[in-house]
Amino acid sequence: MKGLFGNHMDLTAQVMQLRQERQNVVAGNLANIGNPHYKARRLAFEDQLQQAVEAEGSAGMTRTDPEHFPAALDSSRDAGELKQELEFQVIQGEDAVDLDKEMAIQAENALQYNVLAKVLQKSFEGLSETITKGGQ
Repeated sequence: MKGLFGNHMDLTAQVMQLRQERQNVVAGNLANIGNPHYKARRLAFEDQLQQAVEAEGSAGMTRTDPEHFPAALDSSRDAGELKQELEFQVIQGEDAVDLDKEMAIQAENALQYNVLAKVLQKSFEGLSETITKGGQ
């Protein structure tokens, strides 16, 4: 598919796979919520994804209009810079899993996975329309 979509399809599929792995990690954390010495695990891949996209985007795309999005993702342009971890008192013990935090991570991850699935769906719909109407 590289001839039709470039690396878009491959990158989207890889990110969807990582999101699925993150859901599995969160499910494992939730399954161990009753174990007092279990430490919640995290799967962080956004920094590596950002670096890969920046390396890919520097391959020759140029902005021809200031209103265009940049070729590479730029996290410094986002307004949300405050990163402060709140510490909640956990009743089960010092290392226990925080249910609310895990559920929030799970919900956000599921939403992002669904967006990626919609992107792939629209890509295939566009390809189908091109094939169907291209010969007319």
